[in-house]
Amino acid sequence: MSTLVVDADSLLAQSITVTQDCIAVELADGRELSVPLPWYPRLLHGTPAERRNWRLIGRGEGIHWPDLDEDISVAGLVAGRPSAESAESLARWMASRRRTQRTRRGKAVARP
Repeated sequence: MSTLVVDADSLLAQSITVTQDCIAVELADGRELSVPLPWYPRLLHGTPAERRNWRLIGRGEGIHWPDLDEDISVAGLVAGRPSAESAESLARWMASRRRTQRTRRGKAVARP
């Protein structure tokens, strides 16, 4: 049996695009990959503006969305690993998001 050896430098992102359906990543070695947006619920629930606000981290080893508090490794994308966030963690994040959105609109905020 043979083993696939991947050069770590080839797993660096150069650019990304997030649509309503997927995350598309262009790698340093010229490959492009696309994964379904529902794999990453925080991105799925983010606004288009929040999904556009990303930056590469670790020379392109990962992608960070500051508005959504989301980090995704390029190695995880290449391996086909969806988010491992628990349902409880996602529910807490979404509740926090709703409170923040109400505050921005000038409405009273319910305390947990």
